[in-house]
Amino acid sequence: MDALTGGHGEHRGSGWELDKAVLGALFSESPIGLHVLDTQLRLVRFNTAARFVKAFALDEAVGRHPREWAGDFYTGSYEATVLEVLETGVPSLDVEVRGHLTPGSPEIVLSVSCFRLEDATGGVLGVATAVLDITERKRAAARLAFLERSSGRIGTTLDIFRTAQEFADEMVPALADTVVVEVLDSVLRGEASAPGTFMEFGALRCAGRRSAAPDAERHLPSIGEAIGLSSGTPLDQCLSDLRPRIFEHLDPGAQWLQRERVRGRRLTEAGAHSLLVLPLAARGSVVGVAHCYRHPTPQPFDEGELALAAELADRVALCLDNARLYARERSAARVLQLSLRPARVVGHTAVETAYSYHPLGAGGDWFDVIPLSGARVALVTGDTAGRGLRAAATMGEVRAAISALADLDLTPDEVLERLHALVTRLGGERPRPPDIVTEDENQDTTCLYIVYSPITRRCAVASAGHPPPVVALPDGTVEYAMVSAGSPLGRGLAKYGTAEFELPEGSLLLLSNTAMLRAVSDDPQHQLARIGDALLPADRPLQKICDDVVYQLTPEQVENDAVLLLARTRALGPDQVASWTLPNDPAAVAEARAKAERALTDWGLEPLAFTVTLVVSELVTNAVRYSDGPIDVRLILDSPVVVCEVTDDSSSVPHLRHAEEVDEGGRGLYLTWQVSRRWGTRPESRGKTIWAEVALSEEE
Repeated sequence: MDALTGGHGEHRGSGWELDKAVLGALFSESPIGLHVLDTQLRLVRFNTAARFVKAFALDEAVGRHPREWAGDFYTGSYEATVLEVLETGVPSLDVEVRGHLTPGSPEIVLSVSCFRLEDATGGVLGVATAVLDITERKRAAARLAFLERSSGRIGTTLDIFRTAQEFADEMVPALADTVVVEVLDSVLRGEASAPGTFMEFGALRCAGRRSAAPDAERHLPSIGEAIGLSSGTPLDQCLSDLRPRIFEHLDPGAQWLQRERVRGRRLTEAGAHSLLVLPLAARGSVVGVAHCYRHPTPQPFDEGELALAAELADRVALCLDNARLYARERSAARVLQLSLRPARVVGHTAVETAYSYHPLGAGGDWFDVIPLSGARVALVTGDTAGRGLRAAATMGEVRAAISALADLDLTPDEVLERLHALVTRLGGERPRPPDIVTEDENQDTTCLYIVYSPITRRCAVASAGHPPPVVALPDGTVEYAMVSAGSPLGRGLAKYGTAEFELPEGSLLLLSNTAMLRAVSDDPQHQLARIGDALLPADRPLQKICDDVVYQLTPEQVENDAVLLLARTRALGPDQVASWTLPNDPAAVAEARAKAERALTDWGLEPLAFTVTLVVSELVTNAVRYSDGPIDVRLILDSPVVVCEVTDDSSSVPHLRHAEEVDEGGRGLYLTWQVSRRWGTRPESRGKTIWAEVALSEEE
């Protein structure tokens, strides 16, 4: 039976013709190279396609062993495969064989399949090898793998210099011997430049570089070096039409190299013989240019490598443009954040303050020192969610809200409860893309609110998810204040508690943003140890202590804002405070006036007697009229004002009225308003306090 026809008779002729056709096509039409070897592995015959396999020199190869015509390719796996198939008869498929035509030439990759040839009785006649040049396929696969791998390693941050350096690191030595990445100065400022002539761009600044040559340092620009751009050069053309250029064989005498005096000289001295110039552009904006060249590697760049480098450059350009947009927003956020911070922290009777404010991460961290009535002060710090313009704007909203709430003289927990409601409402008003949760939305807005009175030396503290203040006592004790942290603002239930404690005069309060403490450690005890080393001794100049704390807590790599507020407590003694409790009786008005006059005399402020006694008498009269219990009167010498306070058991808040000439009442608070610098009310555990400030001099 014939192997092809499977029978005899009338089909034998057609089967023989089919055999001849198959053999003819195999040796003349097949795209796969075929070598027929005898049992001594001498070449007997080869087909037409075998002549096009560059790895083999087949002229006069018939009758010769593969070692004579296959060169370096007939070693290792190729030779072992042929010998094994000849011996065992088991075919071997798709064996990869690699080699070079000449030393230093590009690698060639072959796929070799081998099978034994036998006669009808099973006698061994030799072996046949089918050879396919898969060099381009392997190169394409390697380029695709390189592109995917490099794309994952480039653009890991939103830093222009780091992204450019990542690109250079990936290109060398995989694709080029040397790569220099240059970006426009305008990009570093966050600005976009449209394609056009070189005159629009200004200088290019080196943002990344890499070379495989050991002595290449002298031929490379330094990071940050700025070099001007000349017209009529490949760099100028690339930035104008955004098309990559290839110079397979770079002519050292090219005219454009003379115009590019700095770059041209470096290319020539480095011995560059093949060059790629790649424009970096994204979203219609020019970012910069990259030039890649070969000097130790003898092979020039080819079109396939140009296409690969250009595609990777497009991806890098998008990452660089993202970094540009981030830098622009971050810069704008910093400007906005700095404009919204306290312009200056004025001195205060209650505390001496020092601070450090560095919006390094362009987030929404802030602090405030807010004067309150009765010589008290509010110390505030907090973090707003996220970074950028939105965070800075949110910080401005929250700061404005706290300032307004502070004027109401509410307790710290009440301030945070109202602030929580405001942040919740503001969060609901902002548009949010559907089914998208950003990093900002996963972060929290926190706040720490402290009220300190220099008269009672007591602190009242409430926290909305913010770390408690660090307290350093005059005896050297450093500890965290015992404050329960409620929910961050705008999240969870608005349930906050106020912790109260007394502080000796000269105690230090340290408030900071969350990131600054976490940069030290997540362990509170370790944080305290580091902070304590910088805080103590506590009797040094406060700004020096503040600086030492910053030096101790700021990490080497700063990625977040650094906000620190230090306050040293003061106390007002009997020589600055006078207080009395009077019965709720109309006669108490005259008694209050007399006691106020004596206190002013003791302080040497007799010229203020008329104004202060007028205010005291009007406030006491108001208390007698609208309350039932005893009346507390207090005068505070809080330069540059004298504070008059009257406390009664009525919770009703008085309102300023403008009495007409025929009205019999309603002039008491109006008179107080006229002669006072400012006035107001604050709630107390028993009723309310009405207060007014009288300036010590007319200039105040």
